[in-house]
Amino acid sequence: MVDIFYPLQWIADKLTYEVFGIVPDTHLAASVNFIIYDVLKILILLVVMIFAISYIRTFVTPEKTRKVLGGKTGLQYHLLASVIGAATPFCSCSSVPLFIGFVEAGIPLGVTFSFLITSPLVNEAAVAALWATLGLKATLIYVVSGVLLGVFGGYIIGLLKMEKYVADFVYKIKVGDQNKKPETLSIKERTAIAFDNVKDIVEKVWLYVIIGVTLGGIFHGYAPEGILATYAGKDNLLAVPIAVIIGVPLYSNVMGMIPIVESLIGKGLPVGTALAFLMAVTALSLPEMIILKKVLKNELIGAFVLVVSLSIIFTGYLFNIIL
Repeated sequence: MVDIFYPLQWIADKLTYEVFGIVPDTHLAASVNFIIYDVLKILILLVVMIFAISYIRTFVTPEKTRKVLGGKTGLQYHLLASVIGAATPFCSCSSVPLFIGFVEAGIPLGVTFSFLITSPLVNEAAVAALWATLGLKATLIYVVSGVLLGVFGGYIIGLLKMEKYVADFVYKIKVGDQNKKPETLSIKERTAIAFDNVKDIVEKVWLYVIIGVTLGGIFHGYAPEGILATYAGKDNLLAVPIAVIIGVPLYSNVMGMIPIVESLIGKGLPVGTALAFLMAVTALSLPEMIILKKVLKNELIGAFVLVVSLSIIFTGYLFNIIL
């Protein structure tokens, strides 16, 4: 499969090894390369996704969207959002632009979180890699668990009624002239609206992206595999929550974590503990929380982290019992 972000990796390699002159295969090189690549990738995704979502939304008024989706918080809508999340191969930070678009469009907050939780956890490439490394049984359980985490995590957040803890600017962003019918807008007007929305949102979050990815890159270059194997071993009853606590500060997509998880399992770490670590890194990364801090208030971020953490811990113990 062609990596559409290969040019960004080429740029990251050139800057890291030739321009900065950092010696390859060192912790510093891994961190710097990761930071350059992911900052470029996420900022490009931010621009492209926000533009696309904003352009599409010019065809439908926010009022119509809210009429169709507003208040529909049944489990079937959470399941739909979670399945859509599984079909979109974005890392946790890349999912944030879509999250903003969902909230702006009037989709219920809990349903939006169902997408946000599942999107970084499950995708077709991860399924193939997990199948090859851990087998079909573990892969199927992982996929089902990832989707259910999104369904029930989003459902619980929806029940908490925390819409007031979304940053005010998200609700205030308007899609063009609300007095003009969507079907009367020209392509030029739709494009202008989309560009204005890109400018407005990127100006508010770009610094948080850089800070978040930089922290994640530092952890990525100095990944604490030895610490996890030492303090979250099979004889420790608290191994699963410890793995989750260690995983939260890290930042990587699910594909980047699978080799590490395979290594940990090979060192004797229980499968459930290792996969709980994987889920924590991909669904609850500290960089994601830093980026979300710009659009969510502390109370909602705290509820999100608590609900998903407890769900992951439960899933980890369940894995250890089943596998």
